[in-house]
Amino acid sequence: MALENKLGIENSAELAREEERISKKKAIELFESGMLSRLSPGTFSSLATIHQHLFGEIYEFAGTIRTVNLAKGNFRFAPVMYLSTALDHIDAMPQSTFEEIIEKYVEMNVAHPFREGNGRSTRIWLDHLLKAQLGQVVDWSQVDKEDYLLAMERSPIRDIEIKHVLRQALTNDTESRELYMKGIDHSYYYEGYVTFKSDEL
Repeated sequence: MALENKLGIENSAELAREEERISKKKAIELFESGMLSRLSPGTFSSLATIHQHLFGEIYEFAGTIRTVNLAKGNFRFAPVMYLSTALDHIDAMPQSTFEEIIEKYVEMNVAHPFREGNGRSTRIWLDHLLKAQLGQVVDWSQVDKEDYLLAMERSPIRDIEIKHVLRQALTNDTESRELYMKGIDHSYYYEGYVTFKSDEL
């Protein structure tokens, strides 16, 4: 079953293809319009703006905090009842160094504030933050997909791996559209969410 969407698509594979096509088109708009440069780095409000722009043509919930609990495999993301508090905490986290920025990125991944499209939106958010604070971005073409996914899976307990993976891929080429677009490549998607009720926590 496909998520309810504005396109009226009921097949999940077809929805995934359209989602990728539209979100990539909207990501290019974000990059070329200068809209990103007007956002406040490292804030949830900026992430919500990015998410709404990428997915607003597809989902009614674009840019809004999810109202269902999500899990992937054995890992459960932040429960809905604590999500607003978690996002306030993330906003207040320091972001002056690479280590602090990645710690903030890990916490935002644990929060997983949206029903769908968290990975793509948050990688753009991360690059925006790195560019603003350090004058660098991640060259996602240099990030091994399996290393990244495994490191992200383990990051809530041990973030040294994801810091290593991303540090090795830092570049000063902050104006490359090609590098920027690699961040929303489908290879890095987190698929297979399940929802659960609060009493299943």
